[in-house]
Amino acid sequence: MIRFLLALVLWMSPVMAEIRVDPDRSAVRDGWWRLQIELGLSDVTPYRLFTLDAPRRLVIDFDQVAWDGMTEADLLEPGRATGLRFGPLRDGWSRLVVDLAGPLAVKEAAMRRVDGGALLSITLKKSSPDAFAASAGAPDLGLDEPGIAPQIQADDAFIVIIDPGHGGIDPGADRDGVQEAPLMLALGQEVAALLHEMPGVMPVLTREADHFVPLNARISMARARGADLFISLHADALEEDAAEGASVYTLSPDGGGIAAHRMVERHELGDLLSGVDLTGQGDRVATVLMDLARQKTGPQGRRFADVLVQQMRERGVRLNARPRRDGQFIVLSAADFPSVLIEAGFLSNASDRARLTDPAARADFASAIAAAVDVWTTGQP
Repeated sequence: MIRFLLALVLWMSPVMAEIRVDPDRSAVRDGWWRLQIELGLSDVTPYRLFTLDAPRRLVIDFDQVAWDGMTEADLLEPGRATGLRFGPLRDGWSRLVVDLAGPLAVKEAAMRRVDGGALLSITLKKSSPDAFAASAGAPDLGLDEPGIAPQIQADDAFIVIIDPGHGGIDPGADRDGVQEAPLMLALGQEVAALLHEMPGVMPVLTREADHFVPLNARISMARARGADLFISLHADALEEDAAEGASVYTLSPDGGGIAAHRMVERHELGDLLSGVDLTGQGDRVATVLMDLARQKTGPQGRRFADVLVQQMRERGVRLNARPRRDGQFIVLSAADFPSVLIEAGFLSNASDRARLTDPAARADFASAIAAAVDVWTTGQP
């Protein structure tokens, strides 16, 4: 018989697959007045980058990336980069160092999913020696382990988990000096402040500073906090600036089974359904129970997403031409509470970038999210 327990496991299973570098999709080469770095990876992974002076170099740290069998000649076409080296760093992290012939500034950096895995693209353009020196330096790793509190007993409060994407060693998208991680943290804090004012609603942030929190840990934290709703915040960047506007994602209707299997593979069985200990039940039982739970929470998430889009539209938030989308994101894979992922806009688009960095425009966005929660809690459609 399934025993009912409080699930308090935070970290994912320690067995994680290494990310491989594909030399056929990777190069460090000169472009038109720029240095272009492209790394083809077997999957997306957190990373951070920064520059160091005397001597000038670009440093990129990766989680779980293996460089086995790679050589400098596999990547480097000498020019604005005069040399490179790579290898393990610490605790599963590795580092790539690119020696620079002169002062260069990071113009844009983004990792995206592509056929065959993922692609990290970094563009550096000419800078001045003084500007380079002023911006150089290693940032704080931001690896603080997030705390985990017991299940909240708050007189039937409606628990809304606000999940600002990325953070710490994983800055997310980066365009013209605007980074996704701090921008989404600001938006998340603004949403949480509005929800705090709503009777019967308790917002909880998955991170409250520039800290790295693994994706599965965000779900575990939400479950341990007794989540009733999970809202993840992101702002993507594309190679072109044509795409603009906000969109709301829910788990693909055909993604539930895939998500259940992946969750079973990567989590302890005590951390898959709130209040249910699946230890000893086997993967098949765990998957079936998660699918059953998702038959309720999946449609709830889709209905909330529709409410959210409507509230954004009513408040003049700039929406994408296709504001409702489906995807198979890890943060949408929980079975025991409805989840949505909001792409607040595209940092690659100048108009979106201006709106997201403008506190007044961002206030409209936060207001729309809070209004959707209010509609949802006072009379779910």
